[in-house]
Formats: sequence, structure tokens, C-alpha cells
Amino acid sequence: MLILQIAALGPIHGYAIAQRLQQISRDVVQVQQGSLYPALHRLENRGLLAATWKASDTGRDAKFYRLTVKGRAQLKEETKNWARLAEAIGQILRTAEGT
Repeated sequence: MLILQIAALGPIHGYAIAQRLQQISRDVVQVQQGSLYPALHRLENRGLLAATWKASDTGRDAKFYRLTVKGRAQLKEETKNWARLAEAIGQILRTAEGT
């Protein structure tokens, strides 16, 4: 869900996705390359991301990912499910604090 959210902001290469997640989360979320790139490949294989090779800011070729229509629908669904889960967990914690 987090990768899809970052890709929804516009085309971005893998290393920049990891940097953006770390930056936005104030260093709470740190994704290792060994986890990120397999996840990107899975999302691309499922049709949730599309990728094109372009020159990055450093001049080196990099694979830039963008969200597909299918990916946008998946992001919407996952975001809705996450909100429902977070609300349920919050309710459990509030109830547990009251006992």
C-alpha cells in the first residue's frame, strides 16, 4: 500500500521510493533494497505498476514506476481496508484501557 501511495504521486524510481518513505515517515519506515525491489517486481507483474527505463537525476538509467488504473483501484481498496483495521485496533486499545 505504501509503495502504491508513493507511486501515485508521479513516476519515481525504486531508490527514490525508499527515500521518500523514509523522509515522509521521519525515519520510522525504512525499506531495504532487498525487500523493495522484489515488491516492485511483484506489483509490476500484477499490473498495479507500470515501468519505463529513463535517465535519473544522476544520469544513470533507472526504472521509473507509475501507478496504473488497476493500481489506483487497488490502492483505494487497501487504503479503505487499512482505515477499517486501524479503527478496529483503536477501539480495542480504548476498550482495554478502560478496564
